[in-house]
Amino acid sequence: MTRVAAVDCGTNSIRLLVADVDPATGELVELDRRMTIVRLGQGVDRTGRLAPEALERTFAACREYAAVIKEHGAERLRFVATSASRDAENRDEFVRGVLDILGVEPEVISGDQEAEFSFTGATRELTGLDDLARPYLVVDIGGGSTEFVVGDDRVRAARSVDVGCVRMTERHLVVDGAVSDPPTAEQIAAIRADIEAALDLAEETVPLREARTLVGLAGSVTTVSAIAQELPEYDSAAIHHSRVPRERVREIAEWLLRSTHAERAAVPSMHPGRVDVIAAGALVLISIMDRIGAEEVVVSEHDILDGIAWSKA
Repeated sequence: MTRVAAVDCGTNSIRLLVADVDPATGELVELDRRMTIVRLGQGVDRTGRLAPEALERTFAACREYAAVIKEHGAERLRFVATSASRDAENRDEFVRGVLDILGVEPEVISGDQEAEFSFTGATRELTGLDDLARPYLVVDIGGGSTEFVVGDDRVRAARSVDVGCVRMTERHLVVDGAVSDPPTAEQIAAIRADIEAALDLAEETVPLREARTLVGLAGSVTTVSAIAQELPEYDSAAIHHSRVPRERVREIAEWLLRSTHAERAAVPSMHPGRVDVIAAGALVLISIMDRIGAEEVVVSEHDILDGIAWSKA
C-alpha cells in the first residue's frame, strides 16, 4: 500500500483525500476526506481574475490541509486545480501561494484531464454491480464547469463545458450584489438556455444518449440525493451509490428554484456554502436527465479526488 494525498481545488470548494492505495488489488482505504467551501471562483466569470479574499480563503484551507497531510505521513501529494484557476488572469498568484504552503505546484489541468480523473474515481468500484449497464455516462457538476465522460472500462469520449452551479448563479441570479430570492421565471429561462446550449456542445463530441447508466458526482448531485432521502444530516455512507429517480430530481429542482434562502438553509443536509448555488446545480442535473432520457441517477461520493489519488499510486 502507498499512502497518498490528493487535493482537488474547484470553483466552489477545495477537498482533501488521504488514502492508502494498492494498484495491484484495486483497493483504496480512506484515512481522511474533508471539504471546505472557499468560493475560489467568486467573480471570475465577470472579472476574469481571482479575488484577493477568495485566494485568502483558499490559502487558509491549504494551511489546514498541510497539517493533516503531515499528521498522516503521506508519501506522495498531488494538487489539481480546475475551472476557476484555468480561467483566471492572475492564476500565478494562486500557484505561488499553494507552492509556499504545500510544497507542490498545483496542476491546472484541462477539462479533458479533469473528466478522466472523475471517470476513474467514480467507476473503478462499480464493476461488481451487475445491474448497472454499460457504457456509463459520468457527469461531474462543478461550480464553474460540468464534465461529461462516456466509457466502460476506459474513457471513450469526454467534454468539459462552462456550465456550473456557481457560474450560472453569478451570471443569471445575482442582482445588485444579491442572489434573487427566489429567482424569476426570466432568470430561470436564461439558465435553462445556457444549459441546453452547453448540452448541444457536449453532444458534438460525447455520445450522451448511448449511455445506459448515469453516474452523478459532486456537491449539487450529492445534496439532491440527501434531500431526496430526507436525511437528518449529511451522511456520505447513505448518499454513496444511492439512486434518485428522474421525477424525484425534478420535484427537488423545482422546489429549490421557488424556495427562499431561508427555506433552503433550513434543509438539515444542506452545506451553508451551497444554499445560494444548489438551485442552479439541480437544474443542470435534471436538464441532463431529460436530454438523455435517464430514469435515475446513481450518485457517487467517489469522484475526481479518488481519481487523483489513483494517479499517484
